[in-house]
Amino acid sequence: MTTTASRRPQKVTFRDRLLRLAGAVTTPVLPDDYLDLIAPLRAGAPLRGRIVAVRPQTRDAATLVIQPGRAWQGHTPGQYIRLGVDVDGVRQWRAYSLTSPPDAADGRISVTVKAIPDGKVSNHLVRRIRPGTIVHLDQAQGEFVLPAATPERVLFLTAGSGITPVMGMLRSGLADRADVVLVHSAPTRDDVIFGTELRALAERGALRLVERHTDTDGLLDVAELAALVPDHLDRQTWACGPIGMLDAVEGYWSANDLVERLHTERFRPTVITPGEGGTVTFTGAGVTVESDGATTLLDAGESAGVLMPSGCRMGICFGCVVPLRQGAVRDLRNGDVTTAVPGDGVLVQTCVSAAAGTCDIDL
Repeated sequence: MTTTASRRPQKVTFRDRLLRLAGAVTTPVLPDDYLDLIAPLRAGAPLRGRIVAVRPQTRDAATLVIQPGRAWQGHTPGQYIRLGVDVDGVRQWRAYSLTSPPDAADGRISVTVKAIPDGKVSNHLVRRIRPGTIVHLDQAQGEFVLPAATPERVLFLTAGSGITPVMGMLRSGLADRADVVLVHSAPTRDDVIFGTELRALAERGALRLVERHTDTDGLLDVAELAALVPDHLDRQTWACGPIGMLDAVEGYWSANDLVERLHTERFRPTVITPGEGGTVTFTGAGVTVESDGATTLLDAGESAGVLMPSGCRMGICFGCVVPLRQGAVRDLRNGDVTTAVPGDGVLVQTCVSAAAGTCDIDL
């Protein structure tokens, strides 16, 4: 005997009909696109945040106070977030440590950004961004955090913007639970990010602060720690700063066979040097081609037989947008260079962008 199963028609609600009608009326723009303009932080929307304040810290650093959307899941002190911001029409993603405590009464979070020479995103965030701007966010991540059981004695070794994840820990009440020593390096006293707050903590005895002003004192030699912090090898240590400093610290702790007491955080170790043209890899298709600096990525891919999304081919419709996994590309309309490393989530328009060095396209 043959049995035929029939599927019950799915019930269509009034809301479904309304959304379909709205979609038909607004095509090619979707109803969600209008909702994004009205309520970008709403539940169910991609995670975003609104800049509510920009607070200068030093001559080249500022704190961004952000009201995250309803999808924000919170963070652990010491973690970082990836932040996406549109700079000159191109969305750029960068990772920044959270400097706010996780239990702020207003639900806001903060990141502190140090502008670096020729840094397109960092300079935009420090000098140009204004309250009210909507930015894109990822959930917090990172392992540079304290253990569940707070150590009795803690040593922080930081330099420059390496103080930012540590500030998140200090603002979360660490100094009330542990004996804390902070050794921090910056070019001058005025260049110490959070300098006023850190000195206030030291004055009331919440921590012991050792400042190293490298313009006058020179770079810190890890061998000096024996005099600065006699019990440094007995402390659980968290270090964050330039690569050279971290290499020296890791070598010192390894030589003393105490690597299990050392925790390090490295900021963006990959350096990309833009050029003219380069090797382009379309990772999904498994195709690699050589492309000059005048040939668009769209043309390079199509010439190599890669199925490329496209539309107007003039940089207007954004039908050709794809992820730049890593490398550098140049916008042929204005010469602007966009760079990315894995995890940045940078999108580029292939119809108006050319290789500016080796680059990988997620396609």
